[in-house]
Amino acid sequence: MTETNQPSPSKGHFDAQRVVDFARSELFERTFKEGMALVEETAAYLDGPGRAASKRLSRAAALAYAGESMRLTTRLMQVASWLLVQRAVRDGEIQLAEAASEKYRLISRDAQPSAPFAGSDELPEALRTLIARGAAIFERVRRLDETMYEGGNAEVANPVSDQMAKLQQAFGR
Repeated sequence: MTETNQPSPSKGHFDAQRVVDFARSELFERTFKEGMALVEETAAYLDGPGRAASKRLSRAAALAYAGESMRLTTRLMQVASWLLVQRAVRDGEIQLAEAASEKYRLISRDAQPSAPFAGSDELPEALRTLIARGAAIFERVRRLDETMYEGGNAEVANPVSDQMAKLQQAFGR
């Protein structure tokens, strides 16, 4: 690794060698292939059989279909972006400190499951399966992001303080 790939102390807490080792690992390759295949499979479904199925849904289910498909594609694009950044780190196309910046992190994104849309219980089984698989890979990659870039050196979050901050934000202080 070159000196330019070394993280700056202000960019967060991570073990540069662990990040690079992961990006070169078989686990990364499998995760990368799985994530990209799921993106392609989802796009093919939504453009083909899913589009046809959505036309047969009730109004509420059609709205749920639109919302859930947007949610799914957004999460999958976040996963794909993260995976591509890790590959770029591995290939020396992006600096490690840049990859550790907030804009490339999944840990900074909302990891809480979203409330289902009204009509979601009528969604086609194929879409429900893609949603479940998308949520699973998003969570797996989010945990990898957290592990790689926060590691054991990160400050321990205070769950009570986190919940209080969320309540204050929700209820306007």
